[in-house]
Amino acid sequence: MDALILSCSTGGGHNAAGAAIRDELEARGHHVTMMDPYELVSHKLAEEIGNVYVKMVQRSPKLFGVVYALGGMVRRVPGKSPVYYANIAVAKKLKEYLDENPVDVILMPHLYPAELITYLKRQGDKLPLTVFVATDYVCIPFTEETDCDYYVVPGERQMRDFTRWRIPKEKLLPYGIPVGRAFDEPVTKQEARLRLGLDVDENKKYILLTGGSIGAGDIHKNIRILLNYMKKNNVDGKLIVVCGNNERLYRQLEKEYVNTGSWKYKLKSYARKRGKASHMWDEENRVILLKKTRQMALYMRACDIFISKPGGLSSTEAAVAQVPYIHIRPIPGCETHNMRFFTRNGMSIGVRHPRLQLASAVGKLSKEDQITKMKQHQQEGIPQNARKGLCDWLEERVRE
Repeated sequence: MDALILSCSTGGGHNAAGAAIRDELEARGHHVTMMDPYELVSHKLAEEIGNVYVKMVQRSPKLFGVVYALGGMVRRVPGKSPVYYANIAVAKKLKEYLDENPVDVILMPHLYPAELITYLKRQGDKLPLTVFVATDYVCIPFTEETDCDYYVVPGERQMRDFTRWRIPKEKLLPYGIPVGRAFDEPVTKQEARLRLGLDVDENKKYILLTGGSIGAGDIHKNIRILLNYMKKNNVDGKLIVVCGNNERLYRQLEKEYVNTGSWKYKLKSYARKRGKASHMWDEENRVILLKKTRQMALYMRACDIFISKPGGLSSTEAAVAQVPYIHIRPIPGCETHNMRFFTRNGMSIGVRHPRLQLASAVGKLSKEDQITKMKQHQQEGIPQNARKGLCDWLEERVRE
């Protein structure tokens, strides 16, 4: 099988889902090309499309919420959306590429490539099997105006939302959101900690905090709340913070919690020398700071609690890893739906106001019965083998 995966860098979840499918197909001996279709026009265009989204979400998530809400209103108006028309020039470039590089199937874990494919179909171009892969627990705006052969949806419970937007039920494949092969490996908490160089002592607690691949959300405030909780409750542990691609956030946190040249560090070093540091809460030794990591599956399994914004892919990863999970304030839009689905089904605790709710949520997940109940809901509520199920179906469908 020759497969083409088309994705874009507006958030890491789309690319991560695409990479999960690519790796599975390649492991089965198939040939796969994964690309950003906007690279066919120029690298600068592909980069700009990703950067516009990332900067908006990092710096003004409320503005993104407004844009998403406008999309929700526009989708109710007859006719094609601005997204469809904006992609026509790129669609023509994609047609040239497909003429020179024929494939058996095109997979799209992003809306924009699905719009490209739809335009080509409307022009009467002959295309291979086309499959859209949803990466959120909702039918996002303008999915309904695309014309793919099949749509992979997060699960049975999301099918109704897609049919509500006039996508035929016979086109829906409820295999789930594909996650990477690393999440298949049955690794214990102690083994994961050993591989990462963390303390394997069961009494040592680790809390993992991320803002997704783009480091979005008020990470500064959440760190302060979590450190205060650990101090107040005498928690023997550390906070692991993953900043993703947000270099600015990493530099700020490094200066605050890691940089040995900071005035706080010098003050504490002086106190230690004077023998007056026994009562001091040593924040520098409580925070492990990371940029992006390829070992997220291990970090999830090594931690006692995972805290992140409700991205579709990261939420699915947490459910597959069956880790105690807290959703912090979502980016308005599809993440709001993701959090609602997870919290209503007992697969996470939702926190919209960290100052008032985060410490309480952490406290709840320090109780073994709450953890056991959440893991059970995660196992029952989320397809655990989405990647394999989809690739099994692809092999059979292409053979036919």
